[in-house]
Amino acid sequence: MAVQAPGRLGDPSLNVATDPRTQPALAAIMKAMQLDVNQDNAFPGTDFDSIHAGMAEVSAGIHFLYNTVPLDLPEDKNEAEVESSSATINGQDGHKIKLAVVKPKAATAIPGGGMVVNDTDSPVHNRWIKSLALQGTVTIMVDFRNAYTPEKYNPFPTGLNDCVAAVKYVAAHRADFGIDKFIIQGESGGANLSFATALMANREGWINEIAGVYGYVPYISGGYGWSDERKYRETPSQKENQGYLFSASMQAGMAWYYSPKEGELENPLAWPYHATEADLKGLPPHAISVDELDGLRDDGIQYFRKLLKAGVPVSCDQNLGVVHGAALIFRQALPEVNKKQVRSVAAFAKQQCL
Repeated sequence: MAVQAPGRLGDPSLNVATDPRTQPALAAIMKAMQLDVNQDNAFPGTDFDSIHAGMAEVSAGIHFLYNTVPLDLPEDKNEAEVESSSATINGQDGHKIKLAVVKPKAATAIPGGGMVVNDTDSPVHNRWIKSLALQGTVTIMVDFRNAYTPEKYNPFPTGLNDCVAAVKYVAAHRADFGIDKFIIQGESGGANLSFATALMANREGWINEIAGVYGYVPYISGGYGWSDERKYRETPSQKENQGYLFSASMQAGMAWYYSPKEGELENPLAWPYHATEADLKGLPPHAISVDELDGLRDDGIQYFRKLLKAGVPVSCDQNLGVVHGAALIFRQALPEVNKKQVRSVAAFAKQQCL
């Protein structure tokens, strides 16, 4: 009996709307927003000016999506109020880092955007931290510097340094935030920075300050320009879901832009996928959640296996029939996926902060 491989491995003509695995509500919203066309565009190589211009286009596109996608649900009008505040701290180089604090354990949230683009203060991320607060978690969101801004280029390790400074500050000021223990969590590039912050803390000897780490749809391999042979061997989801919401070539450009120096694409602090067993030993419990139709799905699954081999308590689950980050981005279209993801992070935070 012939068995067809999933997604575009079995049928290269598929897109996210025609893939039989796609949840119908997701297919409908992506068609309505004209996001169902495969993103197979080529991306410039390693010419800085070309990639910088490309990052401006990517930034504008993500900003538009995060500010126009419908998020509201009918039951939102019955939600309790949450207390919101902000704090500004000094980073390692004197840079002022803004922390957005939402209250009703604790979670320090690091938002996504591939460490390169996307606004911390966006409707998608603000809704996310409010949802976590409504689950009873104090949530502190870090406004780290993206590699791309119109004003300045901030490559690795700038954003990581901001996150490390923020987590150290939270650890030193627990009483001010009304917390005892805390986890760090993020989605996509935010998951990268969450994992990397934990790796840095492990190296520097302050890992006991962090009770746990949660990564949703982690963007962590930097291997988006790998040969097809290596992708098939290590991260076949890149080929299976190629072009669904974004292209591998775009991600390869973002990865180079974030970490352009020789050897940085293998540096585990830039790309935690490459952490050794020695790097991982001694880390606190981790939880990972991936999306089935995400080109990055196998980044997270492979990291789960590495953590397991290193003896780190870790779990991994998969949201079926959805693309990268759908639990946050497509909250209105996929309310059950969103609620499951919120509950998962909050439950992990509460468990680790007992």
